Formats: sequence, C-alpha cells, structure tokens
Amino acid sequence: MTGATAAGTAAYRDAHRELPATHFRTLDGLVVSSIGLGTYLGEEDDAADRGYGEALVDAVNLGCNLVDTAINYRAQRSERVIGQTLAALERELGLGRERVVVCTKGGYIPFDGGMSADPSAYVHDTFVRTGVLRPEDVVGGAHAMTPRWLEDQLGRSLRNLGVAGIDVYYVHNPETQLASVPRPEFLARIRAAFECLERQVTAGRIGRYGVATWNGFRVRPDAREHLPLEELVRQAEAVAGSAHHFKVIQLPYNLAMPEAYAAATQLVDGERLTPVEAAARFGIAVMASASILQGQLSRRLPQALTAAFPGLETSAQRAIQFVRSTPGITTALVGMGGRQHAAENLAVARTEPSPAGVESLFTRA
Repeated sequence: MTGATAAGTAAYRDAHRELPATHFRTLDGLVVSSIGLGTYLGEEDDAADRGYGEALVDAVNLGCNLVDTAINYRAQRSERVIGQTLAALERELGLGRERVVVCTKGGYIPFDGGMSADPSAYVHDTFVRTGVLRPEDVVGGAHAMTPRWLEDQLGRSLRNLGVAGIDVYYVHNPETQLASVPRPEFLARIRAAFECLERQVTAGRIGRYGVATWNGFRVRPDAREHLPLEELVRQAEAVAGSAHHFKVIQLPYNLAMPEAYAAATQLVDGERLTPVEAAARFGIAVMASASILQGQLSRRLPQALTAAFPGLETSAQRAIQFVRSTPGITTALVGMGGRQHAAENLAVARTEPSPAGVESLFTRA
C-alpha cells in the first residue's frame, strides 16, 4: 500500500525531538501523535476549507501526523481539503505521504459539496439508479454498509484525498443498523463489510480497518445499539483468521463522556471490561473522538482540572490532556478549524501526559 509507513512515521517522530517521546504512540506498527486533527464541524464553504487547510499545515509542523475525517463530513469537502493540503505540503515542503496517517470513514450517504436542493433525487440518481445502493440496503434513510456501498465510498474517498491508499478506514457508526435490523442480520452485514475491507487491504487501497462509533461501545450490553468488541473480532477472525486487519476502534471519550475508560460495558471471555481494556486484550488501538465535546469543554471547567493537569493555560488544553493522558488511549482527536485551534491544541504536545492526573479525577469523582 502507498501510504504511511513504519519508517516514514518514525522519521516524522525523529524530526520532532523537541517534543516528549511520550507524545508519540504506536498504531499497528505506525508511529502516531497523541493528538490528531479532526474535521467534522464547519460550514460547507470555502472559508471553512481555508481554515482546515491552514490548521493542517500548522498542526503537521507542530507535531501532529494523524488526520481524521469521513466522506460525509461537510459534504465531502473535509476530505478534499485534506487531500489538497497534503499535496501542497509534499510539493512545497517535501513532507512525504509516508509520514502522515490518514483516516476516513464510510457508511453515511454523503452529499457532494453541499446539501442537495432535492436530496431524494440526488440519492436516487447518484447511487440507486447506478446500482451502488438498493433501497433495502439503507437504514434510517441515511446509512448503509454493504460491500458494494463501501467499495464505492472508498473509491470516492481515495479520489477526494488524492491518495493511493488510506491508512485507517472505518465503518462509520455501524450500530446505526441495529435500530432497523435484528442482531443476527447485523452480524451477517458486519462480516460482509469486513470481508470487503480485507479485500481492500489485499488490493493495497487501505492499510487496516476498524469501526468508528458513537454509542456502540459505550452503552450497556443490554442496549439495542450495543457493540460487543469480542463479537466483532470473532467476525474478523472468521473472515481472515488471526491475520485479520481489524486493528482500530474509535469512540467518544472526554470529561463528560468517560465510559470508554470508566464503564465495564464489554464482556471478554466471561470477564467484564471497559472498552479500553477490551481493546487492549485484542491488540486494538483506541482513537478518542470528541475530546473537547465539540467545544463544550473548552471553557469554565472545574478547578480540579487545573490541579490535575498543571502547566496548561486553557480549559481546552486541560480537556485534551485528560484524554491523551488516559492509559490505553492512542490518540485524542480534536477538531481544528483554524490556525488558532492548531496552536492552542498542539501546545499540549509539549507537556508530558499525566496518567496520575486522570486517576486523581476518577478517585475524586
């Protein structure tokens, strides 16, 4: 696969020796930064594109080599601006593609550049009439994960990003399916999705895959949306044996949503574990989304945070430090829609993580 490599990402780390070694972690052989750039929020316009492009340039220069997006984010514009910016960084600064870890997702039906004037006609003409989607593939009017759909979406993402291969490809919020189909059917669908993604790994179009969730791993085992990680791993093993490439999960984790580290929602070999513990048991990396909860944790945090994470200036920085300091979290994903966000967020990379600070907060709670 043409994408991030172990040697390339290690070279990126070595070029940033001004940062503590603990800022960099391992994701299936790649070296990744403990803070990643997210691209979810923002208007579907040129101004937001410029903001993300400038933020990505600064973030890469400040020690961030992981960028997270999805084809439906800002109607494909987030993927496109990432692609344009990475191409410019390589052309103008010599930053090789092998040094940056690019992650995207497929599942939700995306618009193209902005909301369509007639969404139903757009979906029919673009996807149904062409045979990419069947009406019965879609749940909730917006989500699908059939092999044909994922193949189509991956191809579009590759073109949007201007890359030959994507380093991490997620099935986006697969628990959405559980609102409409019984669990046995869901498991058949996720196995078919994993079969598709293993073929894409073999073809060199992706390096590894995973699931990016919102509720799936956090909710109780008896909840309809619950995703048992052990069962997902079993499906991957059924497809490709122990050599499968199901290597990453993504779920929200922050000061207001601590379940990934604090709630034993997973059952592995009969033992109740937290999602982070379960992922460690299977050798799966954990990406934490919503590290500052879409900006809600960037202001007026309790004084206990200042004591737990000294040396930081803002609430947003302390919220990020909480996430990246949590044992078992590989990368804290943070939306960065402008240069000021990149500067503030990546300043945290200059500090050592504080697992003791995390534990002090849970003990106090």
